[in-house]
Amino acid sequence: MEVKLWNDKREREMYENFAELFAIIKATEKLEKAYIRDVIAPSDYETECLKLIAHFKTLSSSLKDTVPSIESFADTYKMDCRAALNRLVTSGVPATVEHRSAAASSSTNSAATVAECVQNFITSMDSLKLNMVAVDQVYPLLSDLSTSLNKLSLLPPDFEGKTKMKEWLGRLSKMGASDELTEQQARQLHFDLESSYNSFMAALPHAGN
Repeated sequence: MEVKLWNDKREREMYENFAELFAIIKATEKLEKAYIRDVIAPSDYETECLKLIAHFKTLSSSLKDTVPSIESFADTYKMDCRAALNRLVTSGVPATVEHRSAAASSSTNSAATVAECVQNFITSMDSLKLNMVAVDQVYPLLSDLSTSLNKLSLLPPDFEGKTKMKEWLGRLSKMGASDELTEQQARQLHFDLESSYNSFMAALPHAGN
């Protein structure tokens, strides 16, 4: 006899999201241990950690009704991942960013803003994948991303991400709050976000960090 884990599409999505949350916590725990043991370069650690934190924030926000406590979720599924919970829930930034807090204020602000930009990029892309395409869902995410990009002095005024986000915000401001992006528009926006994100990551080594 076949045993079903779910009764409908909504339950299936919930369990798939649970599985993804489980995977993010496990991956973060492995990454933290690799960083502590010095088997991963700090720059590689920071890049991967920023991605995991951003994915975690998007997913935990969408699951807040079914998973009000991440710690309880970890207990339920017998996850011994204290380092991951500290990084994802308590800290919210990579260890490398925390460690730089003892450095000059300007470089700390820069590191924190870089982290903020990466998280805003990934949150925006993740939201489109979750089919959050209404103007009142998309606009605040792109606005936050645009604000964080403009705070980062190492990016030129004509940086691709800045100009593209400005164009999209202008386009969205002419639409109604409940209007939704067409499939073609959502696909183009995701492409622009991904392209801008890649350009952003490529620009970082030239920041003199």
